Amino acid sequence: MKTVMTGLLVSLLMAGGYARPQDVTTVTTSDEEISDHLDLEAVASVFGDSKDLEDFEKRLNDPQAQISNLDLNGDDKVDYLRVVEAAEKDTHLVVVQAVIGQDQFQDVATIEVEKDSQGETRVQVVGDVYMYGPGYIIEPVYVRPPLVVSFFWAPVYRPWRSPYHWGYYPPYYRPWRPYPVHTYHRNVSVNVNVNHTYNYTKVRNSHTSVNLHNEVRKNDFAATHPDKSFSRRNEGVANKKDLQTQRKTARGKSAHPSGATAAKAKGQQPKASSKKGQAAKSGSTSKSKSKAKGKSKAKSKQKK
Repeated sequence: MKTVMTGLLVSLLMAGGYARPQDVTTVTTSDEEISDHLDLEAVASVFGDSKDLEDFEKRLNDPQAQISNLDLNGDDKVDYLRVVEAAEKDTHLVVVQAVIGQDQFQDVATIEVEKDSQGETRVQVVGDVYMYGPGYIIEPVYVRPPLVVSFFWAPVYRPWRSPYHWGYYPPYYRPWRPYPVHTYHRNVSVNVNVNHTYNYTKVRNSHTSVNLHNEVRKNDFAATHPDKSFSRRNEGVANKKDLQTQRKTARGKSAHPSGATAAKAKGQQPKASSKKGQAAKSGSTSKSKSKAKGKSKAKSKQKK
């Protein structure tokens, strides 16, 4: 009998009553909106606090800070983000690229730094069109000029190009598993410097940056997954900013139902707020008062 019970238990386990490790569902960017997995305000903030581009790349990939949550290649590890720079006169283009395979990279954002004729430096963080849709641009206003930018205007400056690639990473880097989106945003928010200001625009300032970008652009993931572009993922939505606005509006409506909708949700009848309703209420009150007076007079007559 004991042998029979043991055999039955094994059969049940094999039939699926037991959760094997390979059956556990993991969260990857392919399951959700890709742009939710890299907060560009956090990227802009980290850029402003970096001493140079090597330090910027280190901060982007710091296992403690976990600025990114991107797992484009779906290997259950957050992709390493390398930094590549191109420069021409008073324009510096900084490209952030996800390392997704052997000699395979995907642009996720560019940081465009340009000095105008008045000597003022302007910075724009531009989300990649495939990732964030067209015209998703952040213009950070830093409380003080970023140290990383000051080096750009040195008499002798050598543009940074990350030496790291698939299978070859810096000693400090330890890949981590992606989090659910809400957990990632809660964690990454502490790395956004609230002393800076993050303005949004749809206008890209630097024409030189566009030309420089054509020289270093990498879109290997986009080329093999055209169906996952922002426009395909979110039909009818212009870009990430518009998507955020729609989400906030939807949350506001669900959090503050009004009138009959709110009453229906609570299982109550909606209150009459019209003049007609108020008049009816007033009439019924008057009737009840007159009835009360009539009863009082009748009682007084009986006593006499």
